[in-house]
Amino acid sequence: MWSSNSMMMVLCVGSIAIIFLISTASANDVVVLTEDNFEKEVGKDRGALVEFYAPWCGHCKKLAPEYEKLATSFKKTNTILIGKVDCDEHKSVCTKYGVSGYPTVQWFPKASLKPKKFEGARTAEALAAFVNIEGGTNVKIPSVPSSVVVLTPDNFDEIALDETKDVLVEFYAPWCGHCKALAYTYEKIAAVFRMEEEVVIANVDADEYKDLAEKYGVAAYPSLKFFPKNNKAGEDFVGGHDLDDFVAFINEKCGTNRDEQGQLTSKAGIVASLDNLVKEFMSADDDEKKVVFSRLEEEVKKLKGSAARYGSLYLKLAKSGMEKGADYAKNESHRLERMLKKSISAEKADEFTLKKNILSTFV
Repeated sequence: MWSSNSMMMVLCVGSIAIIFLISTASANDVVVLTEDNFEKEVGKDRGALVEFYAPWCGHCKKLAPEYEKLATSFKKTNTILIGKVDCDEHKSVCTKYGVSGYPTVQWFPKASLKPKKFEGARTAEALAAFVNIEGGTNVKIPSVPSSVVVLTPDNFDEIALDETKDVLVEFYAPWCGHCKALAYTYEKIAAVFRMEEEVVIANVDADEYKDLAEKYGVAAYPSLKFFPKNNKAGEDFVGGHDLDDFVAFINEKCGTNRDEQGQLTSKAGIVASLDNLVKEFMSADDDEKKVVFSRLEEEVKKLKGSAARYGSLYLKLAKSGMEKGADYAKNESHRLERMLKKSISAEKADEFTLKKNILSTFV
């Protein structure tokens, strides 16, 4: 049997090791370049792709996960360096290499400090293709399974016209340049909402299925049509084509609450019509709580769709509060916050976030 001190030492060492692994994974994949080390790392015995960024820059924040994915894919390639410079902190480096906007991505050939600007799409795939050409490598970005539902005349009505689903459909042509430009963003949209059972992100090859495209008045590519639960005639999508435009559109039209990484926001699960009853419940004494709980049950019975599911969770948490005491909501919220900081599945993250959000109304 180990002593408690020995066990504590093992746990501490294990925690330090985990923290070290996490920090080195994020620090070593993208090399942090500064005024002190830039010319020690760049222009030497390997080619270098360098992102010049500012921490406050919105476009830089959007690029960050793609750039990290790129660096992870190239980290075993010893002829290539993937680096970045914080231009707020190291202005002299950015000025020296003509950086006037953020993010600016430049390629520095082996043994050269004369850069070539990257002008392509800000995706890991486009960056990798550029580095492969310039650096003579053949690195591929690992692909992930597509969450976009492929529609044909055989399944279009079954999926797009399903009155229990909100469906966004892209009508595209394989040869269309604008469609190719949208493809990566469209995949990301589908990934963001893949956990939403009532939301479908789909596409149809309008070049192959011309009759289907004509039926819905498609005359140009890409054309995006939204088929909400209450309007299966379809309506045109006329918003912007950036990821945040699509996420805002789906959240507004479908009543979802996801951010651009697919995580639930702090509004997810909240049912505004239950707010007053929750306040009454929390201010009531033990006997009155039972009466208010019965009224809460009656209100939940009136809810439909996702609101009904969230309402059931309100009841479950309220019941636990009555059984476990006044500190239950606060203690359970803290426990869920700790769990959300751990490595957990997307399903568990959704489950814990919904509970934490609803519990916030009981605190």
